[in-house]
Amino acid sequence: MSGIRLQGLVIADGAGERSRELVRVDELQVAPGECVAVVGESGAGKSLLLRALLGLVPRPLQVSAARMDVDGVDIAGASERELRAVRGSRIALVGQDALVALDPLRRVADEVSEPLAIHTDLRRRARRARAVGLLTDVAVDRPALRAAQYPHELSGGMRQRSLIASALAADPPVLALDEPTTALDATVQRRVLELVRSLADDGRAVVLVSHDIAAVSAIADRVVVMRDGHVVESGATASVIASPSHPYTRELLTSARRRAPERRMIGDRELLSAHNLTRRFAHTAAVSDVSLRLNNAEVVGVVGESGSGKSTLVRMLLGAEQPDEGRVTLDGAAWSPLPESARRSRRTRIQLVAQNPRGAFLPTWTIGRTIGEALAAAGVPRREHAARIAELLERVELDPAFAGRRPRTLSGGQLQRAAIARALAVAPDVLLLDEPLSALDVSVASRILAVLRRLRDEGTAMVLVSHDLAVVGELADRILVMRAGHVVEEGTATEIFSAPAHAFTRELLASRAVLPPS
Repeated sequence: MSGIRLQGLVIADGAGERSRELVRVDELQVAPGECVAVVGESGAGKSLLLRALLGLVPRPLQVSAARMDVDGVDIAGASERELRAVRGSRIALVGQDALVALDPLRRVADEVSEPLAIHTDLRRRARRARAVGLLTDVAVDRPALRAAQYPHELSGGMRQRSLIASALAADPPVLALDEPTTALDATVQRRVLELVRSLADDGRAVVLVSHDIAAVSAIADRVVVMRDGHVVESGATASVIASPSHPYTRELLTSARRRAPERRMIGDRELLSAHNLTRRFAHTAAVSDVSLRLNNAEVVGVVGESGSGKSTLVRMLLGAEQPDEGRVTLDGAAWSPLPESARRSRRTRIQLVAQNPRGAFLPTWTIGRTIGEALAAAGVPRREHAARIAELLERVELDPAFAGRRPRTLSGGQLQRAAIARALAVAPDVLLLDEPLSALDVSVASRILAVLRRLRDEGTAMVLVSHDLAVVGELADRILVMRAGHVVEEGTATEIFSAPAHAFTRELLASRAVLPPS
């Protein structure tokens, strides 16, 4: 058969006695017209498996296989020249980060048509016309305009579609996709996944890598579950989800199933409020007439697609950005109109946990030193730092020994928990969380959600911003739904989930990747 047929794949670090096995896959088959999802946490070996199929495993790693057929060509032991002939024409790769994969200095048409320049003799004008056609095929709006633009001028969803269009340029019968929907909004994610399913339905063999088993379950014919470089379970998608045989698969499914919103008692003291905030950039309102209030012991969720104004709202609440109209108050006193010198004495009362935790840590400082700096800012005597740092790390479910480690030695989930510990070091009244779970594995995100749930139950007030309505619904008491800078709907979590009033809220709810009950 054509498609993919893999037997006895081993990827190892080093050779001889010092060799360390990173990936072992005894067998993997993907037939034409079939979509196979490879799922698991970061470090499971999923991306190395995909790169082996294209001969792109980085040196000094060693790759061996009894058989590695791609569209009928055995690439096991193939030369680099032979592999170049296969890449793009027989198998194409769609990566995770389209903004990185697309050259920022080249127009989209040139990026999409590059495989045509390598594998065909079409002239430049014909390649450009074909690029517009490919963008049309993957449902990019106004394809002729987008073809003339640069990648940074496109939304995340359009960039990802452009990357898929480039992969399709030479019409390869096999597609490999590595986390193509990570950090995309629910509605955009759904559309990209529907596109991937349609490519399989057109007769291509599609292998799709993802950490989100819920997202891929709707389109994959079969699922392969990997952990620590090994396949621990595989089978028809419906069968694996309904009756998982391996404990790790059950753990992934449990993490992917969100809890229903719950009613809680909240405080009656207003800690943070925003009154009719508007922020404009180049005559465009990123945020328009948005109001928000947060009481003690309350969690307010803000959801919406990329570009809806969520992060701009957070920056205004933090005081990092001034509104063009409206004002922010903190515990009843003026906040946004003041200069930073006047806010400094109250700065510890409101803390930010951002999407990318690496920005919160100096790479040369240990985690303990960074948290200790925050304790010093809060006036904690230095003799108490060691005990407080250990207490804070335990509070976010990290071993106190992490205090001696540097940021580069921590995983994304560990570093995000350390960022939460740093924010808690100054005992803030309000935590602002801007996409704190974006791009994390579902099981890692589940652990951080558990930390946030406990902080909420202990009385920490939070504003939680996310494009994932399920995440917000699991934690928030009230939810604001934003679109194009406006709040289009507001209500309790129960009201939003059970009786959404606005069409956009209903679209967000319909776009969620939902697994059947266990």
